[in-house]
Amino acid sequence: MIKTLLLVGIGGGLGSVMRYLTAYIVGKFYDNPFPLATFSVNIFGCLLIGILIGVFGKQLSPNDDLKYLLITGFCGGYTTFSTFSAENIQLIQSGNYVIPALYITSSVLFGILAVFIGMVLVK
Repeated sequence: MIKTLLLVGIGGGLGSVMRYLTAYIVGKFYDNPFPLATFSVNIFGCLLIGILIGVFGKQLSPNDDLKYLLITGFCGGYTTFSTFSAENIQLIQSGNYVIPALYITSSVLFGILAVFIGMVLVK
């Protein structure tokens, strides 16, 4: 368990640093109200988690340590949107369409509402 926690922590730390660097670099070259840095992180994170899930899915004996480091840790630190998207793909692939629709809708609406409530609570 300690080894897994360390792998997730290291990967998460690296992912968080990369998220900051991505936002910093995009901010240097882009000045527009559209949140391109966050959008870029989310889309790239989704691409990366898709590639990693595909690679690990093809291996006969997948390396759980690398999964924890790269998928749970790095992608989780870089963007939780990638995990959210991968979970919805799994639900859709299982033939379940109601739950992902509910999950997507409620996550966006309640997420925005929670940020608003948090801001109001601090005022």
